[in-house]
Amino acid sequence: MERKIYGRLQQWKAESQGSSALLIDGARRVGKSYIAEAFARQEYRSYIMIDFSYPRPGTLACFKEDSYDLDLFFAKLSAIYGRQLYKRESLIIFDEVQLYPPARQLIKHLVADGRYDYLETGSLISLHKNVHQILIPSEEEHIEMFPMDFEEYLWAMGDKTTIPFLSDCFARRQPLGQELHRKVLNDYRQYMLVGGMPQAVQSYAVKRDFADIDRIKKRILALYYEDIGKYAGNNTEKVFSIIDNIPEQLSKKEKKYKLSNINNNARRRTYDDAFIWLERSMIINRCLNATDPTVGLSMSCDHTTHKCYMGDTGLLVSLTFRDKEYIDNMLYKSILLDKLNVNEGMLLENVVAQTLRSQGYKLFFYSRVDTQNRINNIEIDFIISNNKKILPIEVKSSSYRNHSSLDKFINKFNSRLGEKFILYQKDVMVKDGIIHLPVYMAMFL
Repeated sequence: MERKIYGRLQQWKAESQGSSALLIDGARRVGKSYIAEAFARQEYRSYIMIDFSYPRPGTLACFKEDSYDLDLFFAKLSAIYGRQLYKRESLIIFDEVQLYPPARQLIKHLVADGRYDYLETGSLISLHKNVHQILIPSEEEHIEMFPMDFEEYLWAMGDKTTIPFLSDCFARRQPLGQELHRKVLNDYRQYMLVGGMPQAVQSYAVKRDFADIDRIKKRILALYYEDIGKYAGNNTEKVFSIIDNIPEQLSKKEKKYKLSNINNNARRRTYDDAFIWLERSMIINRCLNATDPTVGLSMSCDHTTHKCYMGDTGLLVSLTFRDKEYIDNMLYKSILLDKLNVNEGMLLENVVAQTLRSQGYKLFFYSRVDTQNRINNIEIDFIISNNKKILPIEVKSSSYRNHSSLDKFINKFNSRLGEKFILYQKDVMVKDGIIHLPVYMAMFL
C-alpha cells in the first residue's frame, strides 16, 4: 500500500547522502516495517533487515563481539542474512530497534564509517528504559509515522481522483454538490470505522467485511495492552485505567479528561507519568489547553487540563464496543447511516485530532470556565497556528444549530485570529465570516 512517508524517505536519502541515519517512530502496527522494507527494495541495490524482535542466530553476538571491527562486523552480517552489501548502494534496517538499544548507539560509528545507509524503526522509542545508559546518536534524524490518513485510505481503495478534486474545492471554497458530497461523506464514515491501521485497511479493500476488520483491530488493541503490561512498569494500572476510560470521556459533551471518572481519589500528579507514557507510545493523542492563545500555543499550556483521543479512530470504535460481539453489522451500519448519535461527536472529534496530528500539528484547544456565570463559558475544540494568526476549529455533529462558543472566542481574541473554521457533515459554505467545511476536508487545514 502506498504511504506518503515514502516521499520523506526518498528526500532523506537524497539530502543525507549517508551523513545521517533515519529513525521512524510510531505506534505498533502503523506500517513502519512494511514501508522500510519497501523503500529498501525499491531504492537500493541490496539491503539487510535486522528484526530485533526475532533476530537471526548470531546477530546479537555479532553486535556484542564484532562491532569494534566494522570490516568483520559487516562480513558476518552479510553471511548471517545471506545478502551482499555494496558500498553506498545498500541499506541496513534496524527494525524494532527499541528492543536492542546498543544497536541504536552504534549508529554514530556506522554513519561515520560511511559505507552504507541506515534506517531504524521503533515503537515506545523514547521510553526511559529504551534509552537508559545509551548515548543517543546526534547523527540520527527522527520522523513520526501515523496511521493511514483519508487520502492513503482512498488510494488503497483504488481512488486517486477524489482528493485532488476536494483540494481544489477547498482552495476555492466551492461546494461539491449534494450528490458528490454524500458519496465522499459515506466514504469518510467508512474510513472512520475501518481506521488507518494498514492491516485493517488492506482487509477492507479486499473483503469489505466489517466483522473481519473488527477482529483485526481487537487483535491490535490486545497487542497494545500487552505492551502496557510489559513496559509501563509502576504505571501499568494507571495506564490501563486511562485508556479504558477514553471512550466514556469522549462520549460526554464536556470532553476534557476527568480523573474523577476513574477514581474519586485520583490526583493529577500521580497520573502524569501514565499520560506521558501513552502519549510517547503514540497510542493516544493528547490535546492541551492553551489558556492565552497566541501563535506560540505551547507558551500558555495548562498541562492539568487536557483531552485524550485515540491515535486511530477505527481503534476507538473497537475499544468502545470491545465487550460486545459483532452481530449482523448493526453497530457499524448505525454509524454509517448516521443513526448512532450518542457517539457521533466522539468519532468526529477523534478523527479530526488524528488528522491534525498526521499533518504535523501538536494539539491544542481553548477552554474558559466561569463558575459565576455559565453563559461566559467558552470551549473551542482545536486551535492551530499558521505562525502569524490563530485559527480556531469547531467540530459539529449533524444536529449542529449554533456556534456560541466560537462567537465568544472571536469577540475575545479577534485581533489574533485568522480564518475561523467549523467542521461538520454538510457541504462547503462561508457564512458570517466563518468557513464551514465538511469534516473530510480537515486534512487541508
